Parts: sequence; structure tokens; C-alpha cells
Amino acid sequence: MKKLYLILISFCLVCIFFRASHAAVLLDRVVAVVNSEVINWSELYKMMEFESTDQMKALKEEDRLKVFKNNEPLFLEKLIDMRLQIQEAKRIGLDVSPDDVKEAIDNIKQKYSLSDKAFQENLSKEGFDFESYKKTLSDQILINQFLNKQVKSKIVVSGEEINNQVEAYRTASLNDEAFKMRQIFLRKPKEAPEKKAVEEKAALIMQRVQSGEDFSKLAQELSEDQSAKQGGDLGFVKKSLLAREFIDTLSRMKPGDVSQPFWTERGLHIIKLEEKTAPQGMDEIREAVKRQLTDQKFAEKYKSLIKDLREKAHIEIRL
Repeated sequence: MKKLYLILISFCLVCIFFRASHAAVLLDRVVAVVNSEVINWSELYKMMEFESTDQMKALKEEDRLKVFKNNEPLFLEKLIDMRLQIQEAKRIGLDVSPDDVKEAIDNIKQKYSLSDKAFQENLSKEGFDFESYKKTLSDQILINQFLNKQVKSKIVVSGEEINNQVEAYRTASLNDEAFKMRQIFLRKPKEAPEKKAVEEKAALIMQRVQSGEDFSKLAQELSEDQSAKQGGDLGFVKKSLLAREFIDTLSRMKPGDVSQPFWTERGLHIIKLEEKTAPQGMDEIREAVKRQLTDQKFAEKYKSLIKDLREKAHIEIRL
């Protein structure tokens, strides 16, 4: 059960911090009937509110409501699916005890170092009363219990299925290898005879690097591309996006190394390798393939489950 509760942490934290709206109260009405239960507009609004991006939350309330209005049907379908799962979970005898909810809340407070007082203050500040919060949390635990029983427990991934996917995943994994690096870049001259002057400048830079000068400061001072403003920082770059000259150079480097100057079609580069993601071992690849196949099967079974629940249910939309 503890693993299940940890899965819920992100969801629960979002629920803690959603902002209630006066408009939701004013416009509250029944927007759907699912078997014998109703879904109100305020429930729909709350769901759209806590799933909205920071950019969306920064909009004026009038503009945000317009966007929500356009997305009401999509989010209502999600709420209907949730309600159907809760109803079916109760029908087959699943239940969430007060102790289950308490343990989930304790895990959240422990993970985010919240005292009882701080936890209550967060709920109160965001307009979420404790009983409503516990009900939302209880529903989510129940849905996860239901999916564990009806979907996850029935997923089997065979060794043959894994073997069939390993090579393709290994190739993709190698292509996803990434390098975090900085560079000092000197533009390629228009005239070939001028290349020697560029190489001489690079040699002087290398002398300063080897004497212990800070690479990022040298990049900021001397590099001739946009990364100079960030001290030559290129961030993580996937191997599949790098020019062959970079790959050849990086293959001989370890984190902390600075390369000798090398040419590409664009110009002359000096790079410092700061970090790299190592290719996965075979055991890691097999485990990743298993997770990937499990996720695919879960998505298929979940879609089939929801389709079946909807076909057996009475659903009335009142948007």
C-alpha cells in the first residue's frame, strides 16, 4: 500500500494548492449524470483549475474562464471516467479506510517536511477544507486500488516479448546518449588563408586554459557564438544531434577534459566535457523494455475497461 500512496503524492500536492474561484460558485449547476450520480460545474472547474499550467493561471480570470469554457467537454469526459471507476470499485467491494487516508496524508507531510499546522494552513489558505480534501484523496486511492486489481494485476510481459524489443531499444538508447559541455567557438573565415590565423588564436586560448584560467570566463570573453553569454554552456546535447566531428572528439574524452581545437563546417571548436549520460547496461535495457511494454499494455487494457464501463452505464451530458 505504501507504494500506492507514493504514487498519489504528486496528485495530492496539486490538490492542496489549487485555487478556488468565486465564479465556480456562481455558475454551479449539474453538467452530467453518471448512472444515479451527478457531476456539478464546480467539480469540473476545480479539475480544470488544478490541471492548468502556470501560464494559464497567470491569465486574468475572465480570459482563463474563456479557455476553460472551450475545454469543458474534454475535462468532463475525464470526470465521467473517474466517476465510473469509483462506482465500479465500490460495486466489486473495494473500500478505502480512514487509516488508508491517514497514512497517505502522513506520507505527504513527511515527504514535503510539513508539520500538522503547516499542512492545515496550506489547506485553509487555498480554500480547501480538510473533509473535502480527504474525500478527494480517498477517491484517488480507490481508483488506484481498482486499476491495480482490474488492469495491472492482469498484465503479463513475456521474456520473448522483451527479447523482440531489446535491440531496437538499445539502438534508441545509444542515440539518446547526451553530453553536457561548454565550448569556445571561433567562426570559419571566408578565405582559406585566414584559417591559420584562427588556429593561432585557438592555440593561444589553449595555453590560457592549460595555465588554469576558468573555461567559462574564457568562453564569455572570446567565443564567437550565442553561448558566450552563458560562458559557452551548451547544456545537454543528444549524441544523435551532434556533428561527426563532435562525436569523434567526445569519444576520447572523460568529464572534466578539454579538447584540442577541431574544425567543423561552421568553424573551430574547443569543448569542455562536464558530464555525460552513460549508455544503459543490458539488465537496465531489459528492465526499461519491460516497463515500456507494461505501460503499452496498461494503456490498451485501460482503454478497453473504460469503453466497457461506458457501454454499461447511463450517462447524460448537460453542458
